[in-house]
Amino acid sequence: MPHARDAEEKTHPRDRDHRGHAAAGRPGHGHPGRSHPGHGDSGHSHAAGATDERRLAWALLIIVLFMVVEVVGGVVSGSLALLADAGHMVSDAAALGFSLVALRVGRRAATPRMSYGYRRLEILAAFVNGLALFAIAIWIAVEAVQRFWSPVDVMAGTMLAIAIAGLAANIVAFLVLTGGTQGNLNMRSALLHVLGDMLGSVAAIVAAVVIMLTDWTPIDPILSIFVALIVLRSAWRLVRSTGHILLEGAPPGLEPDAIKADLEQNVAVVRVAHHIHAWSITAEQHMLTLHVVPEEGVAARDVIQAVRQRVAQRFDISHVTVQVEDPDHCNENAAGAHDCDGPASGQGRS
Repeated sequence: MPHARDAEEKTHPRDRDHRGHAAAGRPGHGHPGRSHPGHGDSGHSHAAGATDERRLAWALLIIVLFMVVEVVGGVVSGSLALLADAGHMVSDAAALGFSLVALRVGRRAATPRMSYGYRRLEILAAFVNGLALFAIAIWIAVEAVQRFWSPVDVMAGTMLAIAIAGLAANIVAFLVLTGGTQGNLNMRSALLHVLGDMLGSVAAIVAAVVIMLTDWTPIDPILSIFVALIVLRSAWRLVRSTGHILLEGAPPGLEPDAIKADLEQNVAVVRVAHHIHAWSITAEQHMLTLHVVPEEGVAARDVIQAVRQRVAQRFDISHVTVQVEDPDHCNENAAGAHDCDGPASGQGRS
């Protein structure tokens, strides 16, 4: 079979130059007159990134300004609920700042040393933010247990006023962030931090009201533990999802077995699909590499084009690397797998 290698230009979903796509009739370039997901208008993605940055910056300003008020108020009133919320806000300020830097750096163009660019930094930032949430929740729980053994007098009036103001500030920050890109794990981590603050403020308000009405101070550490448990749950979900991406696990709905079965059943020119690897750069940007054994007499370029088209249509992936193997060198073994030790007949990237 003749050697047919697809164009070596590697078109990244962020790299919208598309010089390689201009020659629609060039042999071997499998874009059959359709737009691929992830290769859309660059103005949309860049505008979304800039909007997310502005929202993070405004939320950071709100959090930092009120953080100072809440730290002072927590110390003056003696409320653990307020101090716990203030500690959470300190972490929020660092987390939002880290997220802001990650989004800004992530927009840098790819380089020879960083061929996928810097967008993975968004996932790293979200992962670190999740770990920070774990640390904060544990600190709140430890402080709450100590309060049970050594009760502290609480100025309920001061606590209530500051908690209400804190809730208002957190609601504003939450609304600012809610308009951002919801699929972005970095923005999700920032939202979780602010949501944790909102819960902390609500707990402080409830604790202050109970203390004012009944003078029962144990409510302060009890509600603090409740907030800590909620924060732990959010932290676990965030760390699990970001850790899966950092470990290059298959994205949800993109299991290799499902891709293999779909290609072998629905692409007539594909005899066997194997060595399938799916992973993500970010939560929105997925990658796929695979080997295919074509039917006899099918040109490599036709196989590449058919596989790309099916993968884009069925699995919404536009960045695909296809390795076409010579059918004469592929044999089915006892386990039903295919051993291909011969030369490849073509490779295509998208």
